[in-house]
Amino acid sequence: MSIFIQLLVNGLLLGGAYAIISIGLTLIFGVVRVVNFAHGEFLMIGMYAVWLLAQHAGLHPYASAVLVAVLLFVLGALMQRLVIQPLLTADAHIQIFATVGVSTALLNLALMLFGADIRKAEVTLGTEPLTLGSLTFVSGQVITFVVAIAVATGMHLFLKHTYTGRAFRALAQNRVSAALMGVNVNKSYVLAFGIGAGLVGLAAGLLAVQYPAFPTVGQYFVLTAFVIVVLGGMGSLPGAVIGSIFIGLIDSLAGYYVGPALKEVVYFLVFLAILIVRPTGLFGLGRGSE
Repeated sequence: MSIFIQLLVNGLLLGGAYAIISIGLTLIFGVVRVVNFAHGEFLMIGMYAVWLLAQHAGLHPYASAVLVAVLLFVLGALMQRLVIQPLLTADAHIQIFATVGVSTALLNLALMLFGADIRKAEVTLGTEPLTLGSLTFVSGQVITFVVAIAVATGMHLFLKHTYTGRAFRALAQNRVSAALMGVNVNKSYVLAFGIGAGLVGLAAGLLAVQYPAFPTVGQYFVLTAFVIVVLGGMGSLPGAVIGSIFIGLIDSLAGYYVGPALKEVVYFLVFLAILIVRPTGLFGLGRGSE
């Protein structure tokens, strides 16, 4: 029983790491309605930036997380303005190809600049083991989970109680109607894409304590994030949070009882089974027309 409880705690904490990445991804899709396949490469850029700041400025990854979040916000806003915005009226597959192109370019740029070697900031804060009775976990996992809850709560309040947040929600429901009600569509899209990318920068600062940076580091996390976003319901913030915890629990339990090599198979099977029963995801609703 103690092993089972330990696995549940591990899965819950892992879900916190997935949640920050998934919230950014679901915000971009929910508002801009673009599936950003460069999301993982944004995480990779953030983790390299954290490593560079640790190596050359002596900043702890937690201290550099805000700086990296600002950097990723700018990169995300630029991508929306220069790559996505000219393609807003294009077919969805054209937009997807554009984000895949950005992903490929960033991946190869990282290979050119840093090679395939792993880079990791050597720190102690965030790597210490903590014990609570018979349970053991890493302090960085707890910090990441707490920040994830704070981010989810902050995003909920932002979307519900601010003018910009209400504009985002209006755009998520119907772009044309929102524009007729005075919402600046292009500006809101740039902000939404920037915030979504900025959250990935925040995640990079948190994850860099536990994981090394290398060119393909973002692909594993973002693949899981895509599963979470679709499972929770495309564009649903509560769905992204609950889906992250759900996948984290499956990842932890399947990794122990089934095997580390097959854990992805297990949560993909669960993912497919849920979508067969509920194609819109756990919290997905019908979308307004354009």
